[in-house]
Amino acid sequence: MRGRMTRATLRAMTSIPPPAEELRILDVELARLDARRAQLLARRAWLVSVLQQSAPPAWPARTPATTGPDARPGTAGPHAPRETAAPGVQNVLLTLGGILLAIAAIAFTLVSWGSMGIGGRSAVLGTITLGALALPAFLLRRGLSATAEAIAAVGLLLTVLDAYALHAAALPDTDPLAYAAAACAALAALWTAYGLLVRNLHLPLPAGVAAAQLPLLLWWASSDAGPHLLSAALLVTSAASTTAALYLTRVPARVTAGAGAAAVGVFGLLTATGLILDAASPAAAAEAAGHLLFAAAIALHAAWRSPRTELATGAAAVAALAVLIATGGVLRTLLPGEWAVVAELLCAAALLTLVRSALPRPVRRGLAASCALVHVLVLAWTVPALGASVLGPARQLGEVWQGATHREAVAGADGLAVAAALLIVAAVLGAAYRGGEGRTWRTPAAVGAAVALWAGLATLPLSLRLPHAAGLTAHLTLAALALTAALLAARALLPEEAHEPAADKAPQPSTAAAPGRALAATALVCFYASALTAALLALATEAATFTTLGLLLTLTIAATALHPHGVAQSTLAVTAVAAATGLALALASAGELPAHQAAFVLLAVPAATALLGARLRTEPYALPVELAGAGAAALTLGLASTDAPALSLTLALAGVIASATALRADRRPAAAYLAGALFLLATWVRLAASDITTPEAYTLPVTVPALVIGLLRRRRDTEVSSWTAYGPGLAVTLLPSLAAAWGDPHWLRPLLLGSAALLVTLLGARHRLQAPLALGGLTLALVALHELAPYVVQVVGALPRWLPPAAAGMLLLTLGATYEQRLRNARRLRELVGRMQ
Repeated sequence: MRGRMTRATLRAMTSIPPPAEELRILDVELARLDARRAQLLARRAWLVSVLQQSAPPAWPARTPATTGPDARPGTAGPHAPRETAAPGVQNVLLTLGGILLAIAAIAFTLVSWGSMGIGGRSAVLGTITLGALALPAFLLRRGLSATAEAIAAVGLLLTVLDAYALHAAALPDTDPLAYAAAACAALAALWTAYGLLVRNLHLPLPAGVAAAQLPLLLWWASSDAGPHLLSAALLVTSAASTTAALYLTRVPARVTAGAGAAAVGVFGLLTATGLILDAASPAAAAEAAGHLLFAAAIALHAAWRSPRTELATGAAAVAALAVLIATGGVLRTLLPGEWAVVAELLCAAALLTLVRSALPRPVRRGLAASCALVHVLVLAWTVPALGASVLGPARQLGEVWQGATHREAVAGADGLAVAAALLIVAAVLGAAYRGGEGRTWRTPAAVGAAVALWAGLATLPLSLRLPHAAGLTAHLTLAALALTAALLAARALLPEEAHEPAADKAPQPSTAAAPGRALAATALVCFYASALTAALLALATEAATFTTLGLLLTLTIAATALHPHGVAQSTLAVTAVAAATGLALALASAGELPAHQAAFVLLAVPAATALLGARLRTEPYALPVELAGAGAAALTLGLASTDAPALSLTLALAGVIASATALRADRRPAAAYLAGALFLLATWVRLAASDITTPEAYTLPVTVPALVIGLLRRRRDTEVSSWTAYGPGLAVTLLPSLAAAWGDPHWLRPLLLGSAALLVTLLGARHRLQAPLALGGLTLALVALHELAPYVVQVVGALPRWLPPAAAGMLLLTLGATYEQRLRNARRLRELVGRMQ
C-alpha cells in the first residue's frame, strides 16, 4: 500500500507543469475570457438599443401641483424633454397676470381716480378689493392654489392702494408719517386676520408680520421725539415680533417674525448702547440701562423658548451682553475710568457663575460666550500697560550705567486697576480650570490663568511707582518664581511619564499631563519675559548689572541641572551662556577696555563652554552649550575686528579652542576643519597687518598642511584619488602664483614658479598621479609661454604680413592629413592619464 501511494504521488507531482508553463497557460486563459466578455458587452448594448427603439413613449407622472383643471398633460417622455416644465409655465403666467392686474390698479388709482365721484370711487375700489380678497377662498376649494396665491397678492396690493386713495381723497391734511403709521398698523392687522382666516394661503400672514415692524418706527419719526423713544419703539416692536416668532405655527410667518425681531432688536440694542455711552449722569445712564435690560429680557425669553439650539445660544449671548453693557454704563458714571473696567469685569465674573446653574444648556453656553468676550476685551485693554511694564526699560539701552531713565506710570495711580483686572482674569480662568475636568478648554484655561497672573504681578512695580531698585528686585523675584513654577510643573510630570508606553508601542495621548506640560512651558516663557525686563533695568548702574546678571546666571545654571526635559533644559543652558557673556562684557566695560581688548576677556566664555562640553558630553544640552559658546566667539571676533593684530591673535586663540575640541572623537571632523580655518585666517590677518602683499606668503601656509594631510590620507587609503588628496593643496599655491607671475616684470618669481611646476610635473609622472601631472604641466607651460611671449611678439612683428596666414594654412593642412594618427595618439594619451590615480 505504501509503495502504491508513493508511486501515485510521484505521478501527480510529475503531471504538474513547471511555473513558466503554468504562467503561460494562465495568460492564454485570461485573454480568452477578456475576448468573451467584450463579445457579451457588445451583444448587450445592441439589445438595449433595440428595446429603446421599440418601447412606447412614457408620459410623465402627474404631481399634486399639476392636477385639477389647471393641469396640462405632458406630451413627451423622458427621452424628449421639454424646455419648460408645466409648473414653471403656470407660475410664469400667474406672476405676469398678477403684475398686470397690479399695474392696472395703480394706473386706475393715479389716472382715473379724479374723473369719478366719491361714491363711484368707493364702489369701484371696494368691489375690486373685496373680490380680490374673496376669490382666493373659492379657488382654493377648486384646488387652484397657485392661482389663489396670485389673486391674494393682488388683493393685498389693492388694500395698500385703498389706504393711499383714502389719504389722497378724504384726509389730505393729515401728517403723512402719522397716517403711514396708522395705515401700516391697520394693514398689518387686516393681513394677519386674513391670513389666519384663509389658512391655505402662504403670503398674507408673513406680509402682516412684516408690516407690523413699521408702525412704531413711523410713529416715532412723525413725533420728533428723542433717541430714547426711538430705542423704546424698536425694542417694543422686537418684543412683539419675538412673541409672534415663538408662538406662530406656520413656518413662513415664524421666519419672517424672527428675522424682523432680530433686525429691529439689533438696531434697538445699538441705539440703547449709544445712549448709555453718551450718558453724562447716573440718571441718564440708568434710563438707558432700563432699555438695555428690556432688550436682555426679550433675548432671554427668546433663548428660553426657542426650539433650536443655535438660536437659543445666540439669544442668550445677546441677553448677557446687554446686561453687561447696562451695568458697565452705569458704573462708568459712578467710578473713575479704569476702575469702571474692573467693576465691569467683576460683573462678568458674577454672571459667569450662572454657568454652573440649572439653566438650559444653550442658555448657559450663550452666557459663557458673552462673559468670555468681556474678559478678552479687558485683556486687550491691559496690553499697552503690560508692554510699558515689560518693554519700557528698553530705553535704558541708550543710557547704560548713567542712572535710571524716567519711566511713565501706567495712567497714574489708576494703573492699579490694570493689575487688579489681570488678577481677576487669572482667578476666573483658574476657577474654570478647576471645574473643567475632562473638557477640551481646560488646558487653555490653565495657560491663560498663569499668563494673567504673571502679567498682573509684572505691572505692579510700574503701577505703584516703585523706586528703581525696588522695581528691579520685584522683577527678579517674579523671574525666580516663574522659573521655580516651571521646574515644579516639569518635575511633577515625571511619575506620569514613567508609566507611558514604550517607544515600540502606539503612544496614547495623556490628557492629565497636557495641562502640566503647558503650564511648564508657559511659566518658562514668563521667566524669560521677567528676566529680560530685569536685565534692561539693571543697565542703569554698574552694580545692578553685575548683581542681576550674576543672579540670572546662578538661576539658569541651577535650573539646567534640575530640569528633567531636554528642550527646556537646553534653552536654560543657552541662557546661562548668554548671562555669562553679558558678565564678561560688563567686566571689560568696567575696566574701560577698548573693544579689541575686551575681546580677549570675552574669549573666556567659549573656552569655558568647550571645557563644559567635554565634561558634560553625555548630557543632551552639551551641544547647545558649545554652540552658544561658538556664538560668543563670533561676538569676540566682531569686537576684535577694529584692530588687525588683535583680530589675528583672537583668531589664533579661537583656533586653539577649536583644536582642543577636535581632540574629542565626537567633535573631531567639524572642530578640526574649524580650527584649520581659524589658524589660516589668523595667519592671513597677521600678514595683512604687516603690509605683506606677496601671494605665496598667504598660500604656502595652506599648501603645506594640505599636502601633508593628503599624503597621510593616501597612505591610509590607497584608493583615494590624487585630485582629492593633492589637488586642493597644489591649486592653492600654483594658481595664485601663476596669476601673479603673468603680471610680474621681474624674473625671480617665474623662475621659482617654473622650477616648482617642473618638480611637481616630474613627481606626478614618476608616481603616475593625475593631479600633480596636470596642474604642474599646465603651470609650467603657461610660465614658459609668459617668458617667451615678448620674443614671439618681436619675431612676429619682423615677419612679412603674408607669412602668418600662410603658416596657419600649412598647419591646418598638415593637421588634416595626419588627423587619424593624431586622434589615435590622443586616445593613447587619454588612456595613459586615465590609468593614473
